[in-house]
Amino acid sequence: MEEEGIALLTFTVERNYAGWRLDEYLKQKIRRATMERVREIIVNDVVFERELTAATAVWPGLTFQVRRRVRAEPSVPPAELIEEVFIDDALLLVNKPAGLPIHPTARYHHNTLVEMLKVRYGFPAFPAHRLDRETSGLVVLARTLEASQRLMKRFANGEVKKQYLAIVEGWPQDEFTVDAPIAEGTELIRIAVRIDASGKAARTRFVVEKRFERGGEKFAVLRCFPETGRQHQIRVHLKHVGFPLVGDKMYGPDPMFFDRFSKHQLEPEAMLKLRLPRQALHAAVLEFTHPMTGVPVRFDAPLSADLRDFIEGRG
Repeated sequence: MEEEGIALLTFTVERNYAGWRLDEYLKQKIRRATMERVREIIVNDVVFERELTAATAVWPGLTFQVRRRVRAEPSVPPAELIEEVFIDDALLLVNKPAGLPIHPTARYHHNTLVEMLKVRYGFPAFPAHRLDRETSGLVVLARTLEASQRLMKRFANGEVKKQYLAIVEGWPQDEFTVDAPIAEGTELIRIAVRIDASGKAARTRFVVEKRFERGGEKFAVLRCFPETGRQHQIRVHLKHVGFPLVGDKMYGPDPMFFDRFSKHQLEPEAMLKLRLPRQALHAAVLEFTHPMTGVPVRFDAPLSADLRDFIEGRG
């Protein structure tokens, strides 16, 4: 439903958020917003049959809407590029193309994975984890609230094994592990993270799969095994040890690239330094116990074509 000049974003509370304050719940869903902004939204823009406050304890199945101004959405890859990997009564797994956000945000509404899948399949599906907009690869979604609750618990408990493929600047050693705590926020970018002793424990293991040269410069393909699940963990860990992801505007050659990119002011010279229009990270493998059957399952997604082309010197 839409009003003139206004879009209504619908939120349905999942079981794993039962008892959370409404402001804490919306902060999880609108991650770029500050808590102050979230509370302004609750006062001015939440639509429900009765008043909801920041301190309202949410319950599973609570459905409300948030008003936002309608603006032209940025272009994204077409829905046809979302590849179905697996589907049953409880789960849907897809291979997400780079450039497609998962959840509706202030900038994206219809042009999101969740909305495109709802149109394709005719039912809502709940992502059990996050994947950055520029990251390609596997996303698992639950088709029922029970499956969502169980699956998200597995992610939270570290019971889901994940593997990523990354292209980095330089030639690191064959195998290495980064054990460095991560804290939220940096001086330049509020939504970025940083390595800080005050942060949460974070550990990633890396294995070199291939070394190659392009234009006389050295690059490597790494298989990444995150042992914890912090925001931007792989990206900031690789920056920390001096092997940043190719194409990473936030943790790459210049921390100001992201600010200029978000304002559509990134100059051609910066794009040459980035080498790729998106960060070279791909979610390649997911292994977990099926939330309803208890059977161990594994899913794979081959490296996306744009990253293969970069490795092979094409484009």
